[in-house]
Order: sequence, then C-alpha cells, then structure tokens
Amino acid sequence: MVIEVKHVPGKKKTCKVMIYALSTCGWCKKTKKFFADQGIEFSYIDVDLVTGTQDKRKVVDDLKKWNPFKSFPTIVIDDKDCILGFDEEKLAEVAKR
Repeated sequence: MVIEVKHVPGKKKTCKVMIYALSTCGWCKKTKKFFADQGIEFSYIDVDLVTGTQDKRKVVDDLKKWNPFKSFPTIVIDDKDCILGFDEEKLAEVAKR
C-alpha cells in the first residue's frame, strides 16, 4: 500500500499542514497556491489520483475523520484542527503562526 503524499517545502514550518484535495478542483489549487505563496511548508494528497481500492478507501476513511461531508479542500492543521474549503481568513490565521 503506497499512497503518494506530496510535500511542498517552504521557508516557514510553523505547523503541520495536510491538504486533502482533488487535482481538478480550483479551490484546492487556490489553497495550495496560498500556502506556497506564504512560504508555508505543507503536504497534500490529490484524492482523485489515488489508485487501488484499498488505498482509496484508506485515504477516504482518513478524510472522513476530519470531514464527514468529504468536501474539498479539507485542510488539517497539526493533526488537531480542520479548515473546510478555501477560507482565506482562517488560512491567514495559520500563516501568522
């Protein structure tokens, strides 16, 4: 079971940021760009690109722990907080950490 988690290095590693995204989602792309532009290190999984039934099930199960609606993007901060969707105000708070 190999699930590809992509990592984007940044100048700031103020917290652990994990984004559950879709490769075709404009809001997901905007969220990734926001963190990259802020120089914040983050990781992401493009859920729609995960192959294999078991791998897909594991990623979706992990996503549902944070967001039972399975909407995108789902941004998990420090394995304890979650931001649903592109919420620039909440993302800016993360950037200030």
